[in-house]
Amino acid sequence: MDWQVGYVYALVLFAIALFFSNRVRLDMVAALVIIALAVPGILTPAQAVAGFGNPLVMLIAGLFVVSEGLSRTGVAPWIGMQIAARASSNETHLLLLLMPVVAVLSAFMSSTGVVALFVPVVLSLARECGLPASRLLLPVSVASLVGGMLTLIGTPPNLVVNSALLDAGLPGFAFFDFAMIGGVILVMTLGFVVLVGRKLLPVVSAADTPEGGRRLREMASDYGIENSLYRLRIKPGSVLDGQTVSDAALRREFGLTVVAMERQERLLVSLYPVVQETRMHEGDTLVVVIAQADLAAATGKLGLEDLGFPHGLQRRYHESFGFAEALVTPESPLIGKSLYELRFRDRYHFNVISVRRSRKPMALDFASEPLQGGDILLVAGAWNDIERLNGPHHDLVLLALPDEIKQRTWHANQAPWAVLITLGMLFLMVTGLTSNLVAVMLAAFAMVLTRCVAMNEVYSSMNWQTLVLVAGMLPLADALEVTGGSAVIVHGLAGIFTDYGPQVAMAGLFILTSLLSQFISNTATTVLVAPIALDLALDLGLEPTAFLMAVAIAASTAFATPIASPVNTLIVTPGNYRFMDFVRFGVPLQLIALVITLILVPLLFG
Repeated sequence: MDWQVGYVYALVLFAIALFFSNRVRLDMVAALVIIALAVPGILTPAQAVAGFGNPLVMLIAGLFVVSEGLSRTGVAPWIGMQIAARASSNETHLLLLLMPVVAVLSAFMSSTGVVALFVPVVLSLARECGLPASRLLLPVSVASLVGGMLTLIGTPPNLVVNSALLDAGLPGFAFFDFAMIGGVILVMTLGFVVLVGRKLLPVVSAADTPEGGRRLREMASDYGIENSLYRLRIKPGSVLDGQTVSDAALRREFGLTVVAMERQERLLVSLYPVVQETRMHEGDTLVVVIAQADLAAATGKLGLEDLGFPHGLQRRYHESFGFAEALVTPESPLIGKSLYELRFRDRYHFNVISVRRSRKPMALDFASEPLQGGDILLVAGAWNDIERLNGPHHDLVLLALPDEIKQRTWHANQAPWAVLITLGMLFLMVTGLTSNLVAVMLAAFAMVLTRCVAMNEVYSSMNWQTLVLVAGMLPLADALEVTGGSAVIVHGLAGIFTDYGPQVAMAGLFILTSLLSQFISNTATTVLVAPIALDLALDLGLEPTAFLMAVAIAASTAFATPIASPVNTLIVTPGNYRFMDFVRFGVPLQLIALVITLILVPLLFG
């Protein structure tokens, strides 16, 4: 048994090291954990994969569907638009308006999804009010994380600690038990941000922040391609006559990206978006992006004539053709792959003109570069294709787009159904008429039945990384219990904390959980720490509910690093934030949450 305990400890440390390195996907780490537990016989194969059948995993999956329904029917974006309509140019007023709304939405939806919806709203508000987006995005990110402290379903760590109590045969948390502490933390967070925190926020020039409603030349300037846009006519005898864009390999061979094409019709010249299968003919005019130094060689070899790019043509182009900025989300399947590998033009039916990483545009040297989370893509294509990007996505988020295009939703007619279904789910969960799992699954099924979400959208709504992570880490917690490794840790901690009292024990667990959550997934942290906290409380003769509440709150204080949560990663590039911006702003908020937890948890939970 001794070697098994050492093996499981080593596996825990190995998993934490991989999480911390950020070099291996979270779900891949979880899969490795399952294999590592099954191969030496620490757990049977059935026990090793039992996490996939755990009710907690199904509960989280159902909540993804409900959250998607609120997003696709336009309920969540509508709230954002209402804020924009009522906002003033005062920074304090904006923060007091944005933060509570984001927190409340995050209490019932995925915090990452809420922030993804609000990033374009915040950028628009910042532009209209003449404020740097860096003054608003970080407080909004914090508000979404604090919002997870308000309800049982606010964040996966809350569900994990509740599951730990139920598995131990103890009463679980009520739906709004978290709100009694989370609400106070939210109020104190608002007070801190308005009175003190604003002084800790960076002031980044608005000119450096991605914006919407700009003209082509302004966007081009931001991406370092202002002198790289040309209109080239295909001359008689050109080698391009009759070729498709894919066959011509213009980007690979000449560094030339075709984004649109003018073609003479019977009565007028029409503008077409260009995809891989678009076939070019003599007399067509190509709208291209190419470095000025490569222009002469390309036009000579390909038989093209430079027509110039008069500024006055842009107005006519905007009637059918547009440009937009899209953010690569932290959990996007596009990460690690180049535009060539993704066949991006075929996949989305628009073109990537340039890529901006951190504050630096990659200009024309980007097609073979693997994408990273937080990259901002300047894309061009037909309005209807760009408009599709404005719906809910998990790979790209529309950041900024010209004023000519209107915001749209996907299933707007079903919005009343989405609201009623969500309220019904909350009613069942609050009253306890049925289990939380049944309430959520009924709501998810109703979302599909009422066409708030289509079946293909159900599958795309799943954050598979989170589901696999939870399913893979639950067996690791079981392995600690089975081998006795958890008991060794608990007895060690009990020996340390016995002489110092329950407050110190709770503070130690809070600090441990909060610290781990800054560098590895807060869900994985909670899965590992919750059983230890439960056993420690029982060993010390203290209230397990109180200790697990402290762990759940601590897991949601992922404020202090940009990698602590996908929510933080999502705002790094749009806000032009640096690592120390999160440390400076987040650590005081962690201390506030710690103090409030140590005061309120014993009073409310014994």
